[in-house]
Amino acid sequence: QVQLVESGGGLVQTGGSLRLSCAASGRTLTGYAVGWFRQAPGKEREFVADISWNGVSTYYADSVKGRFTISRDNAKNTVYLQMNSLKPEDTAVYYCAIRTVGGNYFLRAESSYNYWGQGTQVTVSS
Repeated sequence: QVQLVESGGGLVQTGGSLRLSCAASGRTLTGYAVGWFRQAPGKEREFVADISWNGVSTYYADSVKGRFTISRDNAKNTVYLQMNSLKPEDTAVYYCAIRTVGGNYFLRAESSYNYWGQGTQVTVSS
């Protein structure tokens, strides 16, 4: 059974940066696409970014494109989310998950993912 653990969240000022990590245990991430989602208070969980199994293809929500970068290190069994130019509206709990539905058509859908981590809180102060 795979377990994902997110880390790297915290409190940062507007314009600051954070790097989130998603570490896997119990199964290698090699061969699987991985996504990041976030959920703000009172809102639905929303897609943030996804990276293909080999790291060649990446996908982003329009709201984070140009500011966030998803990457992976398969040797460390870890996926990262570098977040720059943070805004107060980026405040949320951030989750990673393994994409278990093949193809890219539904990669922005929460239902395409399984094995969710517990999340890490990111708070951006104005």
